[in-house]
Amino acid sequence: MNNNLVLQTDFGLSDGAVSAMYGVAISVNPGIRIFDLTHDIPQYNIWEGSYRLYQTVAYWPEGTVFVSVVDPGVGSERRSIVAKTALGQYIVTPDNGTLTHIKSCIGIEEVRMIDESVNRLPNSGESYTFHGRDVYAYTGARLSSNIITFEQVGPEVPVDSVIELPKDEPKITNQVLTGNIDILDVRFGNLWTNIDRKLLKDLAADYGDSFEVTIENDTRQVYKNIMTYGRTFADIHLGEPLLYVNSLDKIGVAINQGSFAKAYHIETGASWKISIRKIPKIVYN
Repeated sequence: MNNNLVLQTDFGLSDGAVSAMYGVAISVNPGIRIFDLTHDIPQYNIWEGSYRLYQTVAYWPEGTVFVSVVDPGVGSERRSIVAKTALGQYIVTPDNGTLTHIKSCIGIEEVRMIDESVNRLPNSGESYTFHGRDVYAYTGARLSSNIITFEQVGPEVPVDSVIELPKDEPKITNQVLTGNIDILDVRFGNLWTNIDRKLLKDLAADYGDSFEVTIENDTRQVYKNIMTYGRTFADIHLGEPLLYVNSLDKIGVAINQGSFAKAYHIETGASWKISIRKIPKIVYN
């Protein structure tokens, strides 16, 4: 381990919950290095917690320990686990779907169930509502500080038994590329899809080409319009929409200096679909 502990929660920073997790980790090891992934996951939104791990984990060194707590089932029979990724990082989390994107996009090498008889904050056994502090931060700090080994977390469980959320794969049918709106680029309101750049290239896409883009959810069509595939936002005029390649090499949808999500009230997850069809390039005189 490398003494790095990275925390993600849906707790926000308006009360002492995150600070308590810091305190537990520092009490385990005063020299531990603690970083925040985010504490602004929308309440109970396991899907977004899963995606933010995928967005971040691969860029951290081998041996980094992540603690991810988006846990609407806290205190229930859901398992508490630590997963070792195929890249060598560790994720301490409830087994509720939080590892969906890591499992499918990065890979999980091994999983262990946390043995709370030894990996739980002392004198916390009567509390069942703050496992983020009492189990996950405590176990994560002990693991990242080499106080325990991965094997001492608890018994191994099959990787195939890890809970996954429904997650469709993008595909091309009759020259129409379909996928999901996986997440938002929150601050700017851009849409990030699960469509890989290489898959868009299978439609013979080049920068400057025009595409018909349709977005719908389970109940209705929300958006349909023609937009340009651009290399940068500077490739289009202010206020125009575009397709672009985001920082994860996936296709994004944006409005130049505007929020696409707010403009069209678009949300994210498995129920939000996007379709992309190449059309003849539009030339404005």
